Amino acid sequence: MGGRYLEENKWWVSPYNFVDEVTGQFDLPEKVEIHDATLRDGEQTPGVVFRKDDKIKLAEMLDQVGVERIEAGMPAVSDEDFEAIKAISKLGLKAKIFTFARALRVDIDKAIDCGAHGVVVEIPIGYPKLQHQFGWTWEDVLRKSVDCINYAREKNLYTVYFPYDTTRARDEDLTNLLTRIMAESPPNSVGVVDTMGCALQEAIKYLVGKVKKLTGLPVEIHTHNDFGMGVATELAAVTAGAEVVHSCISGLGERTGNAALEELMAGLQVLLGYHTDYKFDKILSLCKLAEELSGVTPATNKPVIGTGNYTRESGIGVDLVMKNPPAMFATAPQFFGREGEVVLGKKSGKASITYTLEKLGIENVSDDAILDILKEVKQKGTEKRALLTPEEFKEIVDRNVN
Repeated sequence: MGGRYLEENKWWVSPYNFVDEVTGQFDLPEKVEIHDATLRDGEQTPGVVFRKDDKIKLAEMLDQVGVERIEAGMPAVSDEDFEAIKAISKLGLKAKIFTFARALRVDIDKAIDCGAHGVVVEIPIGYPKLQHQFGWTWEDVLRKSVDCINYAREKNLYTVYFPYDTTRARDEDLTNLLTRIMAESPPNSVGVVDTMGCALQEAIKYLVGKVKKLTGLPVEIHTHNDFGMGVATELAAVTAGAEVVHSCISGLGERTGNAALEELMAGLQVLLGYHTDYKFDKILSLCKLAEELSGVTPATNKPVIGTGNYTRESGIGVDLVMKNPPAMFATAPQFFGREGEVVLGKKSGKASITYTLEKLGIENVSDDAILDILKEVKQKGTEKRALLTPEEFKEIVDRNVN
């Protein structure tokens, strides 16, 4: 701990993140681990299929980046999923390998057969799920949970109890369930699951505190991004004491996706001040692999990995993009193994032209010629409603420089 808003050549974020009046509201755990669910929840993105070899490649790269836990899949889904998880468990990775399971002994047995370190035991508690999808009461959930949790613990599996749709549970149902679970079958940790991504940060903090008070166990947070707050709510959960955050690479997942791994990594270190061993310069390669294997292309302005994040078209501050990136961006592109880029279009300025000419090795261009070039660049960018290609810029320069 002990974060800094400014880290030379890495980031420059708000100093107000670290004033006592802000940090005094936090109940940060000493350590936070990332549980990545790309190989299971990420694959639930409609149309995405990861084959066995794909999952092995992703698991190896997740381990290289420094993820502490990998949810390698749900072995009950198919024989190939079972074999993939088994193969990943045998890789000798530093990351702990988890499987996803229904509250059934047969799923726990499959986790054991796969060689997993732990298991995430899922069961619904959200009232819409109980009322309309399953026709259950909280007592039904309890009855189905107790034997499975105890069985997993007896088999020496680290057991995460995952009462999903937690954020839409009735308060009395959640209280009764967790109170009885602790009396009859305490797991190793409990998940607060915002399955529909519909809870405010304050609500997540309240639920993390409530679950901790009811159970006294480590709390894990798993959110989706339906209101664009997946990462924000997970970081909020950490400030309330959650010890594990769940993620998917590039925010893959059902509907709007899960909390994005790369954004969580950056948020934990840069915004909350945790000292981590994550390999930030490997994140882009990991996300590109996930893009290649999933067929899902992130938006150009996607945080951390978007291709346009460190691109500057406006002429103001162009020189700082290269000379002092943290003056222009919250994080320096080099922190993620990237470089800044200056492009030309309607919004370019004189400094953009001068910089590009220097980059091309074109010297001794008069101010009048630079202004003429700028005028044509802005006109071309407006007409084509896009950036200029290097070839188009070179044609303009040739017309204006003798």
